[in-house]
Amino acid sequence: MPIEELINRAANILGSARHAVVLTGAGISTESGIPDFRSPGTGLWENEDPEDFTIESFNSDPQRFYRRIMPLLRVINGAVPNNGHLALAEMERRGFVQAVITQNIDNLHQEAGSKNVLEVHGSITAGTCLSCGSKNKLHEFVDEPACSSCGGVIKPDITLFGEDLPPAFQRAQREAMRCDCMLVVGSSLQVAPAGYLPRYSKNLLIINRGTTPYDEMARVVIRSPAGEVLTGILDALDVYR
Repeated sequence: MPIEELINRAANILGSARHAVVLTGAGISTESGIPDFRSPGTGLWENEDPEDFTIESFNSDPQRFYRRIMPLLRVINGAVPNNGHLALAEMERRGFVQAVITQNIDNLHQEAGSKNVLEVHGSITAGTCLSCGSKNKLHEFVDEPACSSCGGVIKPDITLFGEDLPPAFQRAQREAMRCDCMLVVGSSLQVAPAGYLPRYSKNLLIINRGTTPYDEMARVVIRSPAGEVLTGILDALDVYR
């Protein structure tokens, strides 16, 4: 089926929804220069061991943790929203999208203008000092991960492997159960428990370069760059204004 037809079909379903939510993964931010996790040759797990990003690994050797993650932090610190982030923010502004659930930690949805963003894996935009409890912004510790107040170790405000999810996940689950349309963008849907959220939606739309476990139950699956597709969907939604 031509991509234009797929885009129009997705826009028709989204435009007819009463309560639509979006679930985004790393794939929406690759067009902002932030690598995803599983793409062959470029994914983060191509060169890094996920075991280095557990809470146990951080607690045992924070400096080693930062040596592994610092290149990614510098990329995120300099990244800006792309057309996909901007299109979703505009969809929310027009009332087509009620919430954005994101597995990402880069804050780009908020920078693009999205208001109701549920960060189910936390955010890298700040970190908490384990000694004095002070909050430190990413730009303050991106080169030297030490507390600006006391010099203590900073724990990024992200959910590492082995940690409990933040309260935002419970809100995300409620949004998923309430929605009558879920638009998944740039997620392989392989990371639990966020990857289970699409099972609640009877009208599932998926934009992702690779396959997902939910492709067969989705009403529309588009394997093209997220920015291009979301901009096309936004344009097609003009008939609902």
